[in-house]
Amino acid sequence: MKAETVDVLIVGAGISGIAAGYYLGRRCPSLNWTIVEGRAAIGGTWDFFRYPGVRSDSDMYTLGYRFRPWTGEKAIADGPAILQYIKDTAREYGIDRKIRFNHRVSRVAWSSDRAEWSVSIKRGAGDEYVEMRCRFLFMCSGYYRYDEGYLPAWKGLSRFSGEIVHPQKWRDNVELSGKRVIVIGSGATAVTIVPALAQKAKHVTMLQRSPSYIASIPAKDPTAVRLRVRLPFSLASWLMRWLQIMRQMYFYHLARSKPQKARDMILDGVRAALGPDYDVGQHFSPRYNPWDERLCVAPDNDLFNAIKTGAVSMATDRIERFVEEGVQLRSGEVLPADIIVTATGMRMRIMDGVDIIVDGEPVNLGDALSYKGIMFSNIPNLASSFGYTNASWTLKCELICEYVCRLLNYMERRGFKRCVPRLDTDSQTTEPMINFTSGYVQRAQAELPKQGTRRPWKVYQNYLKDLLMMRYGRLNDDVMEFR
Repeated sequence: MKAETVDVLIVGAGISGIAAGYYLGRRCPSLNWTIVEGRAAIGGTWDFFRYPGVRSDSDMYTLGYRFRPWTGEKAIADGPAILQYIKDTAREYGIDRKIRFNHRVSRVAWSSDRAEWSVSIKRGAGDEYVEMRCRFLFMCSGYYRYDEGYLPAWKGLSRFSGEIVHPQKWRDNVELSGKRVIVIGSGATAVTIVPALAQKAKHVTMLQRSPSYIASIPAKDPTAVRLRVRLPFSLASWLMRWLQIMRQMYFYHLARSKPQKARDMILDGVRAALGPDYDVGQHFSPRYNPWDERLCVAPDNDLFNAIKTGAVSMATDRIERFVEEGVQLRSGEVLPADIIVTATGMRMRIMDGVDIIVDGEPVNLGDALSYKGIMFSNIPNLASSFGYTNASWTLKCELICEYVCRLLNYMERRGFKRCVPRLDTDSQTTEPMINFTSGYVQRAQAELPKQGTRRPWKVYQNYLKDLLMMRYGRLNDDVMEFR
């Protein structure tokens, strides 16, 4: 049977894929496009994660779409509300009718002779494979593995007599009432799940090898509340979006240029929330500088309030081994537990681990350089949506969508069939594409693309720079090769 051909194939129906569908539909009306989604539902991350308390750690004025401003009261929204927002957006703009569910891409192969991608797709739960072809491939599949999270190789794990669950595989039948719970981890997932579990469990211990920075912010932004009362909704939303963008940029710049000042600001907030007698130095003072890893947030002091009431306690130490009754720490102390939640991180996997072939040759993304944070060296007609690490994911994804539409329209007007960021020399100095010390990033470095030290191979974590480059910068530069 002849393979179906589309102009653009979008892979993934999460927050990025829905944005891609909107922009292609509005800005490239002459092109036909389809979204394929490996799972059975819209939403990606926000449909997949179901653990208690799941929420965003970015404000919804910037995590929400520019073309459809967030209308909810809370700036820090819970997972179900975000999922509903994505679904409503897809339905409102007819994007949901362009999605093919249970279509998981496994292999993509580029042919220069045909100037198109052949895409191998596993359809449904069985072993049925179908092929689609496209002129341009737009990968919007996120950055981590859905099938498994990260679990360290602890000693004696099988000796524990209670229940062990990873947030990525949370089960609805986990019974918390009257139970002692240990949550292992100090990242965003742990900071989110601990106060939620404390509402039902007998007691929750947050066990961390080392602390993370945790900033308290209001779940409802008071500025947004005032603006929405006094101004038309569209104007208030526009102002709030830009206010949040500038806030994020200011604090990130402060953290990089004056790390001690940023550190003091965060820790002063923790001391104010927990009181003068709490050992903030041991449990909330990281060894690294702010934004060497992603900053965690505690909306309305939820974690700190749970600690003050005694529902949550902190333990900062390394795990020696698991024992029948719980976890033995390196200090010798045993933390008893009925349930252990391993909030120990994710496994990164760019473009969902899809095999990439270019003219018969396999491509290792770990050897490629990122071009403008959108495309990759020597890989034709392929873009990837990868958001900011120091701000809301959607901010950059929308800019990438705008750029891809500009690029496709430019090629259409001039009759070009192929575009490829050409790296003709390996003399370019490289560095990691993501400069984070977080474990999930470090474990994946060999598989992640690199970045250069100068444009257009440099990846900027700066919205204003990216806006100027992606919205107004030259498409036909000295690197992009059109044919």
